Formats: sequence, structure tokens, C-alpha cells
Amino acid sequence: MAIDVAGQSTMANGGTASRTGNYEIAAPHLSRILSIQSHVAFGYVGGKAAVFPLQCLGYDVDVVNTVNFSNHSGYRRFGGTKTTAAELSQIFASMEENGLLLPSRLLTGYIPEAKALTAVYDLAKKLKSKTPELIYLLDPVIGDAGQLYVAPDVVPVYRTMLSLASIITPNWFEVEVLTDIKLSDLASLRLALRKLHTEFHVPNVVISSIPLKPWLLDVLPAQLRPAPPFPNTEDPGYLLCLASAARTDDADTRVLSTIHARCVPLIPGYFSGVGDLFSALLIGHFHFSSIPPSAHPSNPLAHATSSALHKTHLMLQLTHEHAKTLPEDERLPTDEEKDAMEPVRRFKRMRGRELRLVQGQDIIRSTEIGELGAMDVWEGFWEA
Repeated sequence: MAIDVAGQSTMANGGTASRTGNYEIAAPHLSRILSIQSHVAFGYVGGKAAVFPLQCLGYDVDVVNTVNFSNHSGYRRFGGTKTTAAELSQIFASMEENGLLLPSRLLTGYIPEAKALTAVYDLAKKLKSKTPELIYLLDPVIGDAGQLYVAPDVVPVYRTMLSLASIITPNWFEVEVLTDIKLSDLASLRLALRKLHTEFHVPNVVISSIPLKPWLLDVLPAQLRPAPPFPNTEDPGYLLCLASAARTDDADTRVLSTIHARCVPLIPGYFSGVGDLFSALLIGHFHFSSIPPSAHPSNPLAHATSSALHKTHLMLQLTHEHAKTLPEDERLPTDEEKDAMEPVRRFKRMRGRELRLVQGQDIIRSTEIGELGAMDVWEGFWEA
């Protein structure tokens, strides 16, 4: 998107975005997003973590809830219902019959069961057939740290859906599940990305968080490594965010994609909804924010990822600082045994670390990208 002399920003898809001070607002006629993901009454995960930020960026957001729960599962106790495949299909059909199925962008997140996910898959196919330029960000919410959040039969449906996506935002564990490749060295990371790009035909892959284990730290170029000393040599306390945009030119057939990366320091404590917020900010900025000529030329994925990473980290810092001001009994450390005996310990801790989205809305609206979130090129990634 380029800025013209009239003070408007021309978007990559042909629309415009108005600028007011340090804020950027999407053009209303090209900015409707259909969000299909979970809903909670209290707190900020799923759609509750995604819709408000997208609205702050100027998007109209149509919302379909895949579950309706009281709160996120980190509280251990929650109530509510899952939306069935038949109910989802009925909602989609009614929207279409009434002429209300008009998204220019599609965002999908947590969908716990295969039949429901298949209904979403059918909708995505229909939308892509009708509007080939539809930007579809698929967040394959499968699990984390070796634990599945969904039924196992969801995984093959996701593999079928990947070719429809413009962008996917798996974490490291979800990459392993989708590709059947354990990320244990640079060769396996290359192999997993190659499979996502060539076998599953995903043009843009953002691995939102890879623990910076020694094998990964050792292969990172110097400009991408965080500065030591590290608190723990086995786990330096950083995550790596990696963006891989498939190459469309034939300048070097050995280079499958352009890789950008950034190490981000971990913030202590338990947070929920971080991936949902990150994915929303990513689709909100993809082919949207102005890209200075010197920064990531011809790579809107790197710029969008930089924006999303920067804002997500600032939101976590804001939430963490708030949590430190709470009464001591709401800042108790995690202790599974004590939590089981006194569930109120967990309730208070979870409640105090819900994302501070409303309080941080200026962060969401800002057009600045701090040094922490700026993605750098990983030169030589594909070299043997």
C-alpha cells in the first residue's frame, strides 16, 4: 500500500485506507471479515481476542461462534455448548440467502470437532470459488506442547483445508502434527516448511512460536540471535517467530521461500488468547499497512507479521504489568496440587491475566513497529 499526496493509502487489493494521526483505518467497502472461532462470556480468547482488535483497525466483523463457553478452559471449570455442524451450516446458508455472506477476508480459529470443521471447510471452498482473491487466514488450533485441544479426527480435515488458505499461523507443535515431522534441527524445519509450501500448497506460513532450544539458537544467523547471557542454556527464555513467504519468481530454484524471523523474550506467567490475538492482527495488517521502501520490499507477510508480533508483545507486557498490581492472593504461582485442592487459586490467577485489550486499544491502532517486532531476513536458510 502506498501513500498518495491526498493523504490516503492505496491498498494492495485496490482499496484505500484513511490515516488519522498515527492511526490507520481500513476502507469500509473492502474491509469485511468473517470470523469463525470460539466465544467465551468472560475473558479474551477466540473471537473475544480477535474481533475487538479488528474493529479497532477499522474492519466490520461478522462473527460465527464455534463454541459458546462461560470462560476459557485454563480455569479448569467451564460450561456451555459446542455449535454443531448442522447449526453452522444453517447459519452460513441463512447468511447467503439474505445476501449477507460478503467477506473480503476470512479468519478461522478453534473448531473442536471434525464434522463442524468440515462445515467450515465447505464454506471456505464456496467463498474462495466465488471470490478467488479472498484473503483467508487459517489458524489451525490443534494443541500445544504435545497436547491436543481437539478431537484427533480434526487433523486430517485441516490437512485438506490448507490449500485454501492464504496464510496459516500454527505454533511449533501444530506444524509437527500437520506435517508429521518433528522439529529437532534445521533440516527438519526446512523439510516441514517445504511440505507446507509444496505438498499442501500454502503460500504464506507463519510459525507463531518456536522455543529457542540450543539446536535452533546454534543455526540462527548472528543478527537474529538474542544477546546473551541467557537464564538457562537449555531454554534461553525466548521464542522464535518465523514467516515464510513462497517465492513466485524463478531467480533461484533452490530457494523455496523468503524467510524472516525474530526472537522475542518470554514474559513470565500464563496467558490465554495470545495466538488468537496474533492471528487477528496479522490478517488485519496483511496487504494493508504501508511498507516503507527500505523495509521488507515486496514482502507484505513480513510487514504484517512484524506489526502483529510487536502489538501482541506490547499487549502481553501491559497485561503482565497489570497482574503485578493485583493483591497477593491473585498472583499466586502455579501449583497443580494446591490448585486442585483450592480451585479458587487458579480462578483468581486466570482472571488477573486476561488480556487487557480494551485498555490497550491505542496499541492496536498504532501504526508503529518497534524494534522488538521487526522481522529480519534469514539469509542462507535454504542453503545445505
